[in-house]
Amino acid sequence: MHRFTLKQQDKLSIKLSHKIKQGEYRRLDIYFLLPNEMGINKNTLSERDYFNAGIKGRRAYYTAGLHLPLLHTRFASRMKRSPEEYKSNLNLFAYQYIVALDTDIQDVLKIDDSTSLSEFYSATNELVEQSLLILKKHRSHIPSDNKLLSIFEAVDNYLSWYTEQSILGMLSQKPRHSEFSDERLALLDICHTENQYRQKKVYNSSVTLSDPNRIANKMRLLRRLIEFGVIFKSDTYELGKIIRKFVTGIATALIMSVVLILIIKTQGAFSNLTSLMIFLLAIIYGVREVFKDDFKNMLWRWIRKGKPKWSRMLKDPTSHNEIAKQKVWLDYIKSKNLPLQAKELLARRDTQNKQRSEILHYRIETKVNNHGFQAGYSSIEETILFSLRPLSRYLERGTGRVYERNDPSNNKEKIQKISIERRYQINIVVSIDQGLYTEHFERYKITLNRSGIIAIENSGTSGHKDKKHYDRYFKLKDILHLHKKKNVK
Repeated sequence: MHRFTLKQQDKLSIKLSHKIKQGEYRRLDIYFLLPNEMGINKNTLSERDYFNAGIKGRRAYYTAGLHLPLLHTRFASRMKRSPEEYKSNLNLFAYQYIVALDTDIQDVLKIDDSTSLSEFYSATNELVEQSLLILKKHRSHIPSDNKLLSIFEAVDNYLSWYTEQSILGMLSQKPRHSEFSDERLALLDICHTENQYRQKKVYNSSVTLSDPNRIANKMRLLRRLIEFGVIFKSDTYELGKIIRKFVTGIATALIMSVVLILIIKTQGAFSNLTSLMIFLLAIIYGVREVFKDDFKNMLWRWIRKGKPKWSRMLKDPTSHNEIAKQKVWLDYIKSKNLPLQAKELLARRDTQNKQRSEILHYRIETKVNNHGFQAGYSSIEETILFSLRPLSRYLERGTGRVYERNDPSNNKEKIQKISIERRYQINIVVSIDQGLYTEHFERYKITLNRSGIIAIENSGTSGHKDKKHYDRYFKLKDILHLHKKKNVK
């Protein structure tokens, strides 16, 4: 069963990634437990507002690692096509190289420093050799057509820069050691060689190179141009728009019926138009305005309860083939509606962490087609970004102070005053359902303040559950309970 990864993306957002195979069905449920002290609920932050402002995603073809044949073979033959197809294939190649490089780098960085740095440098050298081999193969097919050459140079410029930055980023996260100074210098020389290569090709002007901000922004633009033709086109539709209009009409009609009945009764009680009658009519219309929206929202929630709120269609950006269909839910739910496995995970919390919470439930169901994929691919990767910025504005800033006694052994005692910050803890339960009989639950604990995320911690997993036997167990338990009741009678 495919798992998922959840980690911090930037200061106030988290990223969840998972892979879906061709022809597969996947249901992903995410439960955000927001403490009541944060003041977040359906009245302060509606589901639609958070969906539009706080949830973004991208979906693309997936390859795992730099060793896959797609990045080694048939590259030249794939390039001998029209300019549009050339650009599409080149961007697809560049994107997969970037994703594969990031995947392999994360694996290398997991090597523990306390074990041995030799294993890290050995894995790093192997990774860099593979990267340079792919770049060499890529550069051996420079097009002669000027139209294609500009496309090639833009991609080549970014891949060279990104490879250099990736190597430098890896080295910066590992401690220096005199024993491995030669290996470190060799990797730095490769970075210098790539830098010189870009200067020789005059990919970037001297003004751009002299300013780190300009070169970084230029590379960010090149990255967006690469992803533009690779990331699946996503058409998202809000469901229930027509039903919402009917609900508005029905709610208005019902409220107006009550108002008219009250007006008729008021006219019967007061035959003449008096100031008291005018006052009562004003109260009736005031009550109507107060309860109109509440009644409409209550009726809307009752009709749409448990139904998806959005649908999405994913299409290949080049062939425009339909790749997958998705349905999306986002609702505030009650704790009694949590799955049993999620309740078991949350029950493991410390006593001080068991606080009342609002539960925001996000669900996305994906059905991937069996056809329409480009040659060489058999799965897609979905990355969902959840911004906590819409939530952070409800948090209080750091308040309060803690006092400490400095150096108790010294006769000249001093009391130190330390400012403290207000921190909050959000529990997240993620569930993956393959649509068969297995379901996997994991709980994460996110500590944050108004400024950003402080820590993300995996706080337990329920393992795989055979849902078929799980349901049978509870049905059997209920039957036995009823049987015991009959015997007692």
